[in-house]
Formats: sequence, C-alpha cells, structure tokens
Amino acid sequence: MAQPQPCLPALASAHALLRACPLAPKEARALLAHALEVPAERLIAHPESRVDQRAQEAFSHLVSERQRGTPMAYLLGVQEFYGHRVRVTPEVLIPRPDTELLVETALHLLRGRAGMRVLDLGTGSGCIGIALALARPDLWIVACDRSPAALRVAQENCGRLGVSLQLVAAQWYAPMRGHFDLIISNPPYIAAGDRHLADLSFEPRAALTDEADGLTALRTIIAGAGERLSRGGQLLVEHGYDQGPAVRAMMLEYGFAQATTLRDLAGQERACLGARRGASRGAAALASSRVAEPMRAREGPD
Repeated sequence: MAQPQPCLPALASAHALLRACPLAPKEARALLAHALEVPAERLIAHPESRVDQRAQEAFSHLVSERQRGTPMAYLLGVQEFYGHRVRVTPEVLIPRPDTELLVETALHLLRGRAGMRVLDLGTGSGCIGIALALARPDLWIVACDRSPAALRVAQENCGRLGVSLQLVAAQWYAPMRGHFDLIISNPPYIAAGDRHLADLSFEPRAALTDEADGLTALRTIIAGAGERLSRGGQLLVEHGYDQGPAVRAMMLEYGFAQATTLRDLAGQERACLGARRGASRGAAALASSRVAEPMRAREGPD
C-alpha cells in the first residue's frame, strides 16, 4: 500500500526529497529528475537544487504510482532497447533485453544482403523494426499491429528516432501482399494459467497471452509464413522458455526445412528460427552458446 509522502516546504532541496523517499535511490532519483525535466546526473552533481511545489507534487504522485507497482518504464515514458530510448505507454509492452536477441539474430542473417524486405508482426512500440532500421537503413520494413494505440506509439518512436517504417493496422497477415525475406515477431506467448502473468498486470494483457496454451499466435504466424516468405526466406519468433520443442515441431510441420532454437543471455530457449529451403547458412553460423539442438526436415521436394 502506498505510503503518504511527508509534508515539505514550498521549496525543498533535491537531497531532502530523495532522503525522505521510500524507494530505492536510483528509482527515486530517476523519478525526481523526470518531475523536474532534467537529467538524473544533474541531481547527483547538484543535490542542493531547489524543487518547487509543482515538481514536488509530480514527484509525490510518481512515487505513489511506483509503490502501487506501476513499472518504471511507464512512469518515465521510455525504455532503453538495443541502445535506443524507446517511448512506451501502457498500451504497449515494455521492451525486454531478451527481445534484443531477435534484433541481433536478424542483423546477422541479413548481413551483406542489401535491400531485404522485413515484416515485423505485432510491432507494439516498434522497437524491433526501429532497431533494425537504425542499424540497416537499406532495409524495407513493414511493421503491423492490430492496436491503433500501439501504432500511434510506434509512429511517435519513428519520428523521435528518425526512421521510416511502413506501419499497417493488421491482425497478423490479414492485409499483407508481396513476399518478405525475413518475418520477425514477438507475439503473445504466455499461457493463460502461467503464474508470471500476475507480475505483468500493468501491461496490455492481449499482447502477453492468447488466453489459451500460449501457442495460438505462434501457430498462426508459422502456418501463414510460407505464403509470405520469398524463396530462401526465414521466420524468426520469440517464445517462452519451455516452448522450444513445440515451436520447432510446428515449423517442421508447416514445411520449414530447418528449425533452430536460440538461447537468451540466461541460457533459456527464447527464440526459434525457421529456414525455408534455399535459405542462407546464417543460422548455422550463429554463436554456439546461443543455439540449441536444431531440427531438420527430411529431404524431399519443395
């Protein structure tokens, strides 16, 4: 339960406010800097800085919201992802470091291949597509989401970070035309009964779970990828730590020649790369510490 903040004079020092704050010092400093609209480093260098009543009230509100459990990213409005500060709101998921594996892998796969076409399914804040565009301005990237609010956040991030994505309102592949060299997605994959959902109550539930076994969106994406991938194209999806075998099996079931699971920094199976026949050998060249046992389809006609 949020604790009432102590009464402070009309002008108080940053040091006094931070000392009285019940939050961890780093969080308190970040929230006070946000209320003051200054860099957090300024408060370290100038702890005697005076804080007016308006900023104190804003800070008190932020502290109360944090004590209630609101994630820091939503309170600050930004989250770092792949070295970039991405705008986030409660309408989109907060980007996680684990998802950077998708960007890292995609850049590896596309290395030396100019002008490739990429489809980012369920883009949310746009963090994946934007990170790819910033690293590879030559890529042609379509990013889709069914949520108009999420697309507005993605559009804002494109403007903030100076990139251009083709943003499309879509439920997965619905209005898509043409073929892509890479399809990439971080879909909702948490099962409805997973205990971790309780810890994510501030994030949009529809972006987290299918309200079933967690595989519905993954199955839809994998099943539809064959019609949208160019010859030699690849599909890269994030999944839950215990879903690797199921996702590999689905990829082979729907005609991929090979399915390779990639591990995150904690060593958990986190993403799966499906390669159509004729794909480059990029997957095999990935760092062995990130690759779990690959599965291959039996040779046969395309």
